[in-house]
Amino acid sequence: MNQDFVQKMADLKEEEVLEMTKAEIEKGTDPFVILDSARAAMEIVGKRFESGEYFLPDLIMAGEILRGVSEIVKPHIKYESGKEKMGKVVIATVEGDIHDIGKDIVVFMLDVNGYEVYDLGVDVPASVIVDKIKEVKPQVVGLSGFLTLAFDAMKKTVEEIKKAGLRDSVKIMIGGGQIDEKVREYVGADAYGKDAVAAVNLCRKWI
Repeated sequence: MNQDFVQKMADLKEEEVLEMTKAEIEKGTDPFVILDSARAAMEIVGKRFESGEYFLPDLIMAGEILRGVSEIVKPHIKYESGKEKMGKVVIATVEGDIHDIGKDIVVFMLDVNGYEVYDLGVDVPASVIVDKIKEVKPQVVGLSGFLTLAFDAMKKTVEEIKKAGLRDSVKIMIGGGQIDEKVREYVGADAYGKDAVAAVNLCRKWI
């Protein structure tokens, strides 16, 4: 992991980060190493937001930088294109939470690993998630939340999926800042993933 890269990205130095990304790719650095550094930087950004050092515009800026890095890196990730998609995943940040950093990284990682991902965005009501499950019939649903207030929204979403008679047809994974095994039990999800790699591994296991 490149500490200088992590620091610059956490400090939101967009131009420098994108230049460094290009240089690393030209050097032949493994794209996943670059993404891992980006993920580490995003964790720092998240902590700065929680502590009040960063505000919403900073989060949005960080998301833009992540997208920029992704665009440079993505063409260099070797995965077998032209193959059938591995499976379908519906993913959303639950109602009341507007954090998309972690979710975006998970969406990106699932995408490059060959899954068809339906990203519903942030602050998504349970009913919208249920409608999407009915529409696309995914094997996995991912619920993301950074704030502790997201736990109740996740629980409600799982309950709505149950009420709609869809619970047995999907596996539900949750992830985000404060999530652990206790939260998973409270919410009624099948598993929680501590990062994007864990999310990909869960999909591999389930699909």
